[in-house]
Amino acid sequence: MTDIYESAANSLGLFSSPCLTKVELRLTCKGISDRDALSKPDPCIVLKMQSHGQWMEVDRTEVIRSCVNPTYSKVFTLDFYFEEVQRLRFELYDINSSHNGLKEADFLGSVECTLGQIISQRKLSKALLRPGGTVGKAIITVSAEELTGNDDYIELSFSARKLDDKDFFSKSDPFLEIYRVNDDATMQLVYRTETVMNNLNPVWKTFKVSLNSLCSGDHERKLQVAIDFTASNGDPRNSCSLHYIHPYQPNEYLKALVAVGEICQDYDSDKMFPAFGFGARIPPDYKISHDFAVNFNKENPECAGIQGLVEAYQACLPKLQLYGPTNIAPIIQKVAKSASQEVHTKEAMQYFILLILTDGVITDMADTREAIVQASHLPMSIIIVGIGNADFSDMQMLDGDDGILRSPKGEPVLRDIVQFVPFRNFKHASPAALAKSVLAEVPNQVVDYYNSKGIKPKVPSEYQSSRPFGP
Repeated sequence: MTDIYESAANSLGLFSSPCLTKVELRLTCKGISDRDALSKPDPCIVLKMQSHGQWMEVDRTEVIRSCVNPTYSKVFTLDFYFEEVQRLRFELYDINSSHNGLKEADFLGSVECTLGQIISQRKLSKALLRPGGTVGKAIITVSAEELTGNDDYIELSFSARKLDDKDFFSKSDPFLEIYRVNDDATMQLVYRTETVMNNLNPVWKTFKVSLNSLCSGDHERKLQVAIDFTASNGDPRNSCSLHYIHPYQPNEYLKALVAVGEICQDYDSDKMFPAFGFGARIPPDYKISHDFAVNFNKENPECAGIQGLVEAYQACLPKLQLYGPTNIAPIIQKVAKSASQEVHTKEAMQYFILLILTDGVITDMADTREAIVQASHLPMSIIIVGIGNADFSDMQMLDGDDGILRSPKGEPVLRDIVQFVPFRNFKHASPAALAKSVLAEVPNQVVDYYNSKGIKPKVPSEYQSSRPFGP
């Protein structure tokens, strides 16, 4: 049937018709099974197109080592003919670690579709058809975008200094990923640099990226950049990770959480703490989020006491894909929204304290400054504890102790509401010392807010305590 169609199409001149447009295809894959119990697969996808009944290789992606959910930086550029049935086949291979060729590779399965199907849906996801014809659990997703006709390129050069060391026996192996923000607010990988081995001050090779890939020709489109320091990327299962759950010893995140939380809980009437995370891909669709509930309950993100916080933290780690970038403006804005509702109540008795635990340099500094300036008008304080050995010099600007913090537009904070403390300064100190330093400015911040609003504290007889007090 295919041969009859192609013969007729050729006689009618359909294949010699002008190209309607050029399209770019980007690939991701999820759920690749581990064929080798001792290591993860090194996946590569080969694109083939059917011509005269034969499958011809068009191009192939890069090989991503030790990955079951790869996102490929390779972009396939194809001519699209609206009036033709252009049949595509995406073949998934597990490449031998010592050879990049297909001869020694394991064929894991394939997905077939037409280019028209991809373009009509903009994003097509299909289950992998394994050798033998059975349907596998792996899903290949193909995203399509029409090129605008802009052939301009931009040349970029990146370097970094004083990166955090994530490896135990050697220095980190950093590479850089550039993402763009799509119209639907999702993030899309545009380019991945080479890996610079064993270097905390890497200089990556200069590279060119088309404006079509980078921003669809839109010069005003925003980018975000994420850096993965090593292959482990802080995997909680790796003992080198700051999130590693040791069976007998709490990690730095837990130490900071418990030290500060145990102090704060004495001033919380119901002992229920809303807990959020940011910078990770979360289930079920593993989209990146900067303000997800740690207990994965959007309707009720609260945890019962410090123990509930610890349990929620430990339970969520195996379900997350640690990612980035380190954007904290969204979580500040989320808490500020709740605090703004309190402003309109008659008694205004609730004061919000946002504790942020982060191991990275903030990547949305302008938005964070703006969010803090707006939050300074509300009944809230922000405590930032820096985990690990990153360069936290920018945090001092947010703290405001050395000067008045201003928004990118020049608006000053109404009052100082931020306190930053690097955890490394308290590694060998008692939890009480950390809590004292972190919470030192909060009482004055609370008093300053209520004084500015002319709200006087109530005497004990004017309200009922939520719990009995001993003598």
